[in-house]
Amino acid sequence: MKATRKKTTASKRDVKRKPVTRPNVARSHESKAARRQRAFRILTTLKNTYPKAQCALHHRGALELLVATILSAQCTDKRVNQVTPDLFRRYPDADTLADAKKDELEAMIRSTGFFRNKAKSLIGMAKAVRDDFAGQVPDTMDGLLQLPGVARKTANCVLGTWFGKNDGIVVDTHVGRLALRLNLLDTARDDKDAVKIERDLMELFPRESWTYLAHALIQHGRDVCRARRPRCSVCELAVECPCAGTFDE
Repeated sequence: MKATRKKTTASKRDVKRKPVTRPNVARSHESKAARRQRAFRILTTLKNTYPKAQCALHHRGALELLVATILSAQCTDKRVNQVTPDLFRRYPDADTLADAKKDELEAMIRSTGFFRNKAKSLIGMAKAVRDDFAGQVPDTMDGLLQLPGVARKTANCVLGTWFGKNDGIVVDTHVGRLALRLNLLDTARDDKDAVKIERDLMELFPRESWTYLAHALIQHGRDVCRARRPRCSVCELAVECPCAGTFDE
């Protein structure tokens, strides 16, 4: 009996793209208007490629998201999601977390790295939520920035993801890297100031897209435009990227 070979299908992203013809995007000569047009095309492509992009941190409320985001500093979302189920069961609200014993909390979050500083921030944040905000996570940028361990990145994540407020753009390592590679910034290429990067992106993209944009760029950064060996040959954004094809895959 003649053997038959089982057909296999490759996903769209795994199929090698044909070499792309990139526009002449000179980093120092592209006008602001041209960059805005390219930003619009990039956003459109992201929406087509990642229509359901969302926060990868598992949470069921504002406090859980706030805790998870604090833990995610210098740590992968995958690791945080492994730690938080037990953590949320042990400390289900701001009251219990505010009264946590520091050494016990440190032991539970040790694998996320920088656990001593993170434990201090979590307890301080929970005390502020309990004492200053009646146990409810504030839903404003000013309120969130009053909490220990909370800077703009964390505040933007909570406001956009949970409260649906586009007050800014989350700039993590993925968003910063892609913004530089895609030449979306007025900021100098060697300047990694997250606040400056956020400001430049906010000027290019419509406000209603800010939360989605961060989630989509983060997903693209993890899946395709990696820090090492970016997969330019399968990148949907390659046609808009002045760095496409300049890396060894």
